[in-house]
Amino acid sequence: MGAGGPDEPAAAAPAAAKSPAAAEDEAGNAGKRTGWRVKAAVALYVVALSAFWLGLHWDLRYKALSKAEEGLVCMCEERARMLQDQFAVSVNHVHALAILVATFNYEKQPPALDQDTFADYTARTSFERPLLSGVAYAQRVKHADRDAFERQQGWIIRTMKHEPSPEQDEYAPVIYSQETISYIEGLDMMSGEEDRENILRSRETGKAVLTRPFRLMSNHLGVVLTFPVYLVDLPPDAKEEDRLAATAGYLGGTFDVESLVENLLRQLAGNQELVVNVYDVTNHSDPLVMYGSEVPLGAPSPSHICVLDFGDPFRKHHMICRYRNKPYVPWNAITTPSGLFVIFMLIGYIIYAAWARYDSVKEDYRKMEALKKRAEAADVAKSQFLATVSHEIRTPMNGVLGMLDMLLDTELKSTQRDFAQTAQVCGKALISLINEVLDRAKIEANRLELESVPFDLRSILDDVVSLFSSKSREKKIELAVYVSERVPEILLGDPGRFRQIITNLVGNSIKFTERGHIFVQVHLADHSNLATEAKVEPVVNGINGHNDETTAISSSVSHNTLSGFEAADSRNSWENFKYLLSHETNEVPYGTDSDNVTLVVSVEDTGIGIPVHAQCRVFAPFMQADSSTSRNYGGTGIGLSISQCLVELMRGQINFVSRPQVGSTFTFTAVLQRCERNAVSVSNSALLHPLPSCFKGLSSLLVDKRPVRATVTKYHLQRLGIACKSVATVELALGVLSGRYGTLVNSMHRKQPSMLLIESDSWGLKMDIPLHTRFLEMKENGCESVFPQVILLASEESDKMKAKYAVDYVITKPLKASTLAACLFQALGISITQANKGKHHGSDSLYGLLLEKNILVVDDNKVNLRVAAGTLKKYGAKVKCVESGKDALELLQVPHEFDLCLMDIQMPEMDGFEATRHIRAIEAKAHEQADDADSSEADSMARKAKRDLPVLAMTADVIQATHEECTKHGMDGYVSKPFEEKQLFQAMKKFLGPCTSS
Repeated sequence: MGAGGPDEPAAAAPAAAKSPAAAEDEAGNAGKRTGWRVKAAVALYVVALSAFWLGLHWDLRYKALSKAEEGLVCMCEERARMLQDQFAVSVNHVHALAILVATFNYEKQPPALDQDTFADYTARTSFERPLLSGVAYAQRVKHADRDAFERQQGWIIRTMKHEPSPEQDEYAPVIYSQETISYIEGLDMMSGEEDRENILRSRETGKAVLTRPFRLMSNHLGVVLTFPVYLVDLPPDAKEEDRLAATAGYLGGTFDVESLVENLLRQLAGNQELVVNVYDVTNHSDPLVMYGSEVPLGAPSPSHICVLDFGDPFRKHHMICRYRNKPYVPWNAITTPSGLFVIFMLIGYIIYAAWARYDSVKEDYRKMEALKKRAEAADVAKSQFLATVSHEIRTPMNGVLGMLDMLLDTELKSTQRDFAQTAQVCGKALISLINEVLDRAKIEANRLELESVPFDLRSILDDVVSLFSSKSREKKIELAVYVSERVPEILLGDPGRFRQIITNLVGNSIKFTERGHIFVQVHLADHSNLATEAKVEPVVNGINGHNDETTAISSSVSHNTLSGFEAADSRNSWENFKYLLSHETNEVPYGTDSDNVTLVVSVEDTGIGIPVHAQCRVFAPFMQADSSTSRNYGGTGIGLSISQCLVELMRGQINFVSRPQVGSTFTFTAVLQRCERNAVSVSNSALLHPLPSCFKGLSSLLVDKRPVRATVTKYHLQRLGIACKSVATVELALGVLSGRYGTLVNSMHRKQPSMLLIESDSWGLKMDIPLHTRFLEMKENGCESVFPQVILLASEESDKMKAKYAVDYVITKPLKASTLAACLFQALGISITQANKGKHHGSDSLYGLLLEKNILVVDDNKVNLRVAAGTLKKYGAKVKCVESGKDALELLQVPHEFDLCLMDIQMPEMDGFEATRHIRAIEAKAHEQADDADSSEADSMARKAKRDLPVLAMTADVIQATHEECTKHGMDGYVSKPFEEKQLFQAMKKFLGPCTSS
């Protein structure tokens, strides 16, 4: 060890020095081996692809030739079939001629046929036998009858060589012939050997027989067809001796086979591609050409042989078809293998390159997996963020809307009430917008479902008018709504989604309209079609069915519309509108007994319109009519696409008519259901908004020079039960008040109007002085001492207009029933509290449900506590409020006197879920004690303990998962913030209803 130690480093150094070289050599050798393997693999791959190229080439070539042969077979078979058919037609005509000879020459005595008749008949019917050179009839003459026959005919029987016929058993001289072959008259057809064989065969078989092909006088090849003529009709299975005894003669015809085939080929397409030959192959060793060139039967392929059946069982005929030129090798037999060769070479290269990048791809895959997990986490975070933002926005909105609701229960001026109601509607619209954001995923996944609840359509339109009233006044444009009297008061459908469609359309109109008006109309579909069919004739169909406007027969040049400005869709003209009103007055029946109601809703504006080039993409999501629209007007461009989706869910359609710089009219249909007011259930009564009835029996007089606008004002007054008559000028109104127009007074049942409403643009300069002067004159003349309240309808602030004009009151437009009622309360001196007295005291209302009920409200937000307490107390409930779950547990120790608990979910220290679990634990413990107790006091506690306290979740988070969590933790229901009367009623009725209380 001692001696060897110093030498070890010296020995290790060379070994260490050789290690890298050996590694390099090994790596080099491995690289060379790998290189040779790669080269061998590439060479093998190329050889395999070359073999594949050759195999595919020969396969495609073989298929192409096979296809050419199949085409040859089809064409040859078709020609053979047609040739047989045409030959058969000619044979049938000869057969018919044979029957004619038998009928008129032998069955008639004396015979009705002679040479002249036969020649004339065959000449005139030769068009039926275009392929026959001529026909002739040869009579059968026995040797014993020869002398008598020759004396009768006046000539002797001669042979085919025109020599006197030698003696034989029988003869077949031609007695009748067509004029074209009259030279064979008197010749014995049995003097020729082949003709004799044909005659004997035809007589024995009773069928047509053919001769060998020979040259006709036209130098064409042809055959002779021979038919036997019998004295009597014979059955098909007659014996030879019977046929021989019945034979009277023979009818023959000469066929021009070459002309027949030529005519056939001339009629067929592709004649230039084929060479056709027809042969008589009765003697197969010596085939005879009937048509075509002298091509042997064994012609080089490709060729096809078809067997021809001309009706003669003795004679056999073939048709041989072949291509004129040898079929070419198709280009795809070269291009396809070459293309695949290149593709597979590229695939091989791609595989090689992919293998070289395998490690880097694995790393990229690992990174992608990490990014995917981050994206999934981000998606979860997004959902949580939406839920959190929804909760954080709904929490203060609950306070805002709750306070506004309590503010509206106080005595307010009409303007103040209008402001408060508008703020309330805007707040509800904001809540709806949040709901739309949360429901967007459902729309994209086609999972959005519509409600089917009763609702008041007219109240919804009033809410939309309230939402946009301030903006319309700011722009000084008319905003009006009209609903046909024929539209049912209560409908079944989804009020929220219907309101969303109207809001989107009216919001767009407000955005793009700077002058004129926005007019919303609702009619029944069958009622609206009456005016359309009677008054409108289409011009040109355009985008969405009627982009190019239609023209009314009666159109006013002065644009008799709501504001006087021209509208895009002339179907909404005053003439058509008046036509609809007349049918409403006449009470035309609905025309259907179905429970479905199809509404036609149109939103008309006089804005900037939609450019023609942009009209095709109006309903595309996130699209604007012009690139500058987003800068000038803002908006996401999604409103119309959502509206279209909602309309389709309502089984309707939406379309539009738009003219640049004139305006747009959007029209949609919606299929809803009828619902009578008395059929509305207790749970849905909170959805209806009845108007005050204290105005019924009153009458009014309206001054408005625009008939459309006057109709809208009368619509709102009639909703309140106020009879209304309209005149065009103040002078006419004064005449009505003074009694000068008796008919008008009679129409108002001879009552003095309680109010005189005057549109601001109908009020002339210094009109207040002559108006009051006329009132004094009317009083002095003995007219009514109480004069109507003079009310001005204007779009400006009421206080400013009242100071400017000497009137009793000013009603600010746009009009809606609730605002009009509030204004008339003040103008006519009616107390709002008195008018609303008893409004919520019905047994089917929320008031009747919550009256004298003890309710515990648990929320850490003092504003929410105040709002909840105020809302519940308004409906007669006794409310106790606490700010934490621990305080609630102290109050809910059994026994307690609470009928229901509203529990917030998100609270510090102890959230709503945990508090509910403790409440259920306390109740379970009380149940166990009640089961073991024997005293009467314990029985009393048991009765109270066995009725579990209803706990309703109260939160601003409306994600479905939260609802499931509430149910899982023992809660009985779900109430979202901000509170709504409908929602509270539906959530509490099953716990606090009459059945539950009993």
